[in-house]
Amino acid sequence: MVEISVTATSSDPPNTKSEEEADFYPDTMRKTKPGLKRLFLTLTVFISFLIALPFLLKSIEIYRAPLPFDDIDLLSTEMEKNHLMFPCQFQAVFVNFDDDITAVNELALLINSHMQKLTSENTPPCGTCGNNFTVAVTIDSNSSCIHCESGNGNGNGKWQCGVLNGYDKMNDHDENFDDYLESVLDSKSKRVYTVVVVNTKQEDVRVVVGKYRHAWMVGIDSVEKAVEKMAEIFIKVFVNAGKEEGSIRGEFMPIGADGKVVLSFSLLNSDPHDWIYDWDFKELDEILLAPIVDALRPVADISLESQVLYHTPKSSYSYWDDTRGSYIFSTKDLPFFVNSNEWHVDASTAAGGRSKVLHFVLYVPSAKECPLKLQLPNGEISMTNGFISPMWGGIIVWNPPACVENFQVQRLSRQKISSEDLKMISEVFMGQLRQLFGLKSESLYVGGFATSVLLTSEKGFAEWELDVLSRHHTCFNLLQCGTTLGSLSRLVQSLPRMIIMDEIGKQVKYSLEAAKLSFGNVSLGYSDASAVSSRKARALAEDAFYHPSMMSVSYYSFEHCFAVYSPFFLPVSLHVLLAVIREWKRYKVENRKYLAWRVKLE
Repeated sequence: MVEISVTATSSDPPNTKSEEEADFYPDTMRKTKPGLKRLFLTLTVFISFLIALPFLLKSIEIYRAPLPFDDIDLLSTEMEKNHLMFPCQFQAVFVNFDDDITAVNELALLINSHMQKLTSENTPPCGTCGNNFTVAVTIDSNSSCIHCESGNGNGNGKWQCGVLNGYDKMNDHDENFDDYLESVLDSKSKRVYTVVVVNTKQEDVRVVVGKYRHAWMVGIDSVEKAVEKMAEIFIKVFVNAGKEEGSIRGEFMPIGADGKVVLSFSLLNSDPHDWIYDWDFKELDEILLAPIVDALRPVADISLESQVLYHTPKSSYSYWDDTRGSYIFSTKDLPFFVNSNEWHVDASTAAGGRSKVLHFVLYVPSAKECPLKLQLPNGEISMTNGFISPMWGGIIVWNPPACVENFQVQRLSRQKISSEDLKMISEVFMGQLRQLFGLKSESLYVGGFATSVLLTSEKGFAEWELDVLSRHHTCFNLLQCGTTLGSLSRLVQSLPRMIIMDEIGKQVKYSLEAAKLSFGNVSLGYSDASAVSSRKARALAEDAFYHPSMMSVSYYSFEHCFAVYSPFFLPVSLHVLLAVIREWKRYKVENRKYLAWRVKLE
């Protein structure tokens, strides 16, 4: 056999490979280029996190409608620093002053001076005229007619000279003369407060304030006395409604934050085993309530309700007085008169939201304590046999005719209160309502110079009284509107994560527009229109502040949001970031190794 051997050959020299291996250091060199796959994967994950971050922030974003913060701050500052003053126009008329009459210009300055003196006694409260008034003077005599107007008056409601010539029924019927003056002056549309002084041979001084916007005086032959009394009527009566402190405090007006008032009338039969009385509430509505609702419409939105309750004893004690022949309860017992456990008068169905409820209770005592009369602090018996509780309502104790008759044993069937008694009750309720609104219940004003007779209106409030209520309520509404919107503004800016719905933004916008409209009506002297606008502005501000979405739990702070999401996203994001950094460093190290090997080869 023949043995064949093959010798392997190589193209490289035998010593080349050994030299390359001798120059290669694995710790600092590598022969292949480092791959980008691991770095690409880690960067992809990291970039996906960055892309998802805006979507995450969008998913937890809180919607906030833009609010006019500058306008809100302007309104709040304006109401806090400046008192709201209405422009008022006054007119003084002197009739039959022929002898020794002062010049008309001097009369205007004299009346203005007395009015300034009365105004400067106290700081003019918000909702009055302050010094923002004009005075017009007219001297109507048989021989001449002179007119002068101070300030920036527009001549509105100028007196027509000679309208009282031959009028001899001035002292016969005040109501008729009041209506006659209104037909001449037309104060409802011209809004001028007028005082007419008639120089007569009457010895007794008589001052009457009508139910419109004018008053008249007879029996005054001295111009100086007439001027002083005129200034008093202008400021003390027409502007301040006869209040000595010069203001009806708006916060004590029984009107809800939404501008609504519910008049709740309740007839309480203390013990139906003795007698049961009912009433014709429709008749009471026609006599008393319908004119009131219409008269107070600019100030409040009034709704009515009535009920008859039984088994409603009072919680205070009374004692028998032999001299008066009746049971007596004093003013000290008034805080305990209302029996809140038995008198379910608060079950109002008409009241809703932030409406105010005024209760008017007609209490019919039982036979065991009838007749029941109220004793005043001076020891006298109350003529009305009723009392009021501020911000709650009024109560009348009505003793039925059965009290003076022998009905102790005989049980009576259901009876209805007579129309005569119902009319008297309605008059007392009217006086109580006037007191609750801060006005005087009596028809007299005792001034510094004379006692004035205040004529009563069939709707319960004279025109000048409605002006006073409208002015003060306008001021209070705008002040509360500015305070509420200012609180809302500070709250929203302090909580960046609070939800602000579009409805809230619209309510704030409309509230500011209504407040601006009210300011415009104030500058024009329209007290009723300004009251309506201010009531709307306050109601919208309250609705915005107490919107249900404002009470949501979603307006948590950013720190709370971070604490909720960080336990998941923070560890994951940290690991992804560390992986990217680690892979980037590894790639740079491996790339330097490769470059070192390439340099070695070259």
